[in-house]
Formats: sequence, structure tokens, C-alpha cells
Amino acid sequence: MNGYKVLIGLEMHCEISETKTKVFSSAANSYSDIPNSNIRPVDMAFPGTLPVVNKEAIRKALMASLILNCKQPEYIYFERKNYYYPDLPKGFQITQETKPAPVGIYGSLTYECGDTLKTVRINNIHLEEDAASTDHYATVSTIDYNRAGVPLLELVTYPDFHSANEAVSFLETMRSIYQYAGISEADSKKGQIRCDVNVSIMDENLDETKEENWGTKVEIKNVNSFGGVRDAINYEIERQIELKESGEYDIMEQQTRRWDEESGTTIYMRSKVDAIDYKYFIEPNLPKFKLSGEWLESIKSSIPELAPERKEKYINEYGISNYDATIIVKEKAVADYYEDAIKLGSNPKSVSNWVTSIILGYLNKNEMTITDLFFTPQMLVDLIKMIEDGKISSKQSKEVFYKSLEDKKEPSLIVEELGIKQIGGEDEILKIVTEVLDEQLSAIETYKQGRTNIVDFLVGQVMKKTKGQANPAMTRNMMISEIEKR
Repeated sequence: MNGYKVLIGLEMHCEISETKTKVFSSAANSYSDIPNSNIRPVDMAFPGTLPVVNKEAIRKALMASLILNCKQPEYIYFERKNYYYPDLPKGFQITQETKPAPVGIYGSLTYECGDTLKTVRINNIHLEEDAASTDHYATVSTIDYNRAGVPLLELVTYPDFHSANEAVSFLETMRSIYQYAGISEADSKKGQIRCDVNVSIMDENLDETKEENWGTKVEIKNVNSFGGVRDAINYEIERQIELKESGEYDIMEQQTRRWDEESGTTIYMRSKVDAIDYKYFIEPNLPKFKLSGEWLESIKSSIPELAPERKEKYINEYGISNYDATIIVKEKAVADYYEDAIKLGSNPKSVSNWVTSIILGYLNKNEMTITDLFFTPQMLVDLIKMIEDGKISSKQSKEVFYKSLEDKKEPSLIVEELGIKQIGGEDEILKIVTEVLDEQLSAIETYKQGRTNIVDFLVGQVMKKTKGQANPAMTRNMMISEIEKR
């Protein structure tokens, strides 16, 4: 890249959504559009309230730690990170720092970027409470404490990424892990994922394993979408290269910037020459507790089948292509839909063709998720069976699919209402084939002169006469047979 090497590190924040209550209070841990409806006195830091740790949140945090091949601590501690912010009611955040160790340190994860396998080193993953959320308007700001105290996993990587594509591929892999493991919905639309991105450049001929060769790090705070991460990194790389070319990079201070989607630029917020002293100390109201080997083994054995294992199964057992398997496993809900249809008795390749093309195409066009889809796996199985039984053609099946979604009715009812059927009887098709050949005598001569693609035209004439209801494969075979008899 113009003689430069890029170093990118990520701090990924993901809310643990799969617990009944928040991490230190009994308030419901569920997304709500109604502000300040999921709160308890402890979330608001009322005097005399005490936190109680959510064991399930710790279990899920440890599961993430194990998946990431991290080292788990002997004891679980929590600490106070002291700083003032309007949506942090206590004036401090209950979190975990590296001393004593958080739920996981020094791990690694291998992920796919395009057709290449990459490995990133994990510095640590820790469990903490989320802050409330603030909305700013022209003359007033409002605070929603629903998010205050929601269990939050923060994952910190080493600067092992060298492009925006690598960083985003890793984030997509992590989102998949959180979803498949039942740790989080990992839905960015609900604000469950946020990222801080660290970017620096260095001369490409220098050794990146030596920190003294690294460039000046720029942190980009709170990027709320993977597309935003990609754009922010690419913009920041170009900005830093311009500074390098002009000679200003060497005097640039370490700084924090924010990503502005409207302008497509990063904007300076503050310098970060010195580390902020948060005055960490052990949280006195949450006693440490020892992690037992038995509990860790139990958590490890409960890790479900993740996307890579499912992908391998789809390719090796179901016989679908690597490309299709990659598309299906990208979202857990899509993979679950696919597997449900197979469990109901459908052919894996047929289901794959429908899911990867027709269904996902419809969802993308209408900006929907598969969980919002009226068309259930059972309906898909019924539709595929009608095609296989010769009751409707492949072309007709698509008409049935879209009409089923439009009218919110099962495909069998749509077929009945529209009077759709496929002509599969040999006598019926032979009659129409003969009729077409009698009308197209010159086409027979064309075929016998070697231009066999004329068959496509003749089959098309049969389909036209039958309004698409003739069985295409049977029609083609019968057409060739009848031509060669003449």
C-alpha cells in the first residue's frame, strides 16, 4: 500500500443478551423501546443498594473465553473504574482489569477472510456493566437507563489486522460465535455491538514485531456498524498516508477521533498522549470467588456446534458447495431455518438452492431477517415436494412463493386458488408436441442440419401453449424423440 504497512487493533463491545437479568441487578435484560422501563434501584445507584453478580453472565463470558482459546483466571474479581459521565449513574463502572486477570487473557482465533485463513491474537476479554444511553437533541439531552447494567463483553485484540477487510471479517466471525453459542443476539440495530478501532501505519520494510517501529496510534471511538468500521479504517489509512507523504505524520500526536457517517470522515476529539488514570481498585461489594475446574469443564462441554462445524457438515454430509455453505452459516437464524427444513425431510441441495437465492434475495430486497419471514421451513418443504412430485413446475413454484408471502397463505392453498398445475401426462404432452411440430416443419429440417438448439425454441412453443404448465424435462425428451422419428 504505497510502501506502507497498516496495523489495526480492535476493541469489540458486545452485550450479553441471553440472560434473564442484568449483570448486577434483578432488572430485566431485554431490549425495550420504552425508555427507563427495565431498571431497578441498583441500576440508578440509589444509596444503600448493593450489586449481586449474575452467575449466568459469568458462565457465558467464560464460554466466550474458552472459544477464544484464552487462559482463565483462578479467581473471578471485579473492579471499579472511576470516571464521571452523565449516563454512568454511580460515577464508576464495575468492570475487570488485567490485574487480577479478567475472564480470559492471551487467546487467539483463526477466521476466514475471503479464501484465506488468518489468525488474530487476543489480548483479553472481560465482563463489565454497560452504561446508560444518551440521546442529544437541539436544546435537551435525555438518558435511558434501560441499558445501564446490561452485561457487556469487551474483547481486545493485538494490532494483527492489516486491512479493513480483515478487521470486518473478524468482527463477522465474532458476531457468529456470539450468536451460535447463545451468548448474544449480537444485533447492531439494537445497539448490542459497538467497536473502537486503533489504526496506525509504518514503512513496509520495517519489522512489525518490534513496537518501536509502529506508527502513531489513532483510536476511533464507538463505531456502531461493520460497514462503518470498514469505511472508518479505509478513510483513516488514506488520511495517515497523506500526513506521512507531507511530513506531518511524525509530529502527529496520539489521539482519539470519532467516525462521522454523514461526511464519511474521522473527526478529532482529543489527544491521548497520556493514559487516563481511572484509579482502579477491587470492587468491595462483590467478593472474589474461585473458579472450579469442574465448572469450566461443564461450560466447555456445553459449547454448541459453531459456524465452522456446521459449514463442514453441510459440505461433507449434505454435499452443498463451499460457497453456499458459507452463505448459509453466516447468520445462525438462516442456518437454523436450513436445518429445520432438512429435518422435515427435504433434500439438502434443494433447500440450499432456495435459501441462498430466492429466500435470501427476498429478505435482502425487503430489508428483513429470516425470523420475520412468514414462509416457514415446513412451507418450503411442502413447496419443494410439489415440484418433485411433478404437481407444479420450478417456474410456477416461484410464483407460488411470492404469492404466499403477499397473501400470507400456505403454498398449497395458493396452488389451489390459482388453479396452478403441471401437465405431466405423456399423452397430454405428446398431443401438444405433435401440434407444435406440425406447425413448425422447417424447424425439423433445421434440427436435422445440426442446429440442435432449435429444440429450445420448440419447447418454448409448447410452454406457451400450455401457459407454462407442461413438464419441461418431459417435453424436451419427447420433442427430440418425435423429431428423430420424422
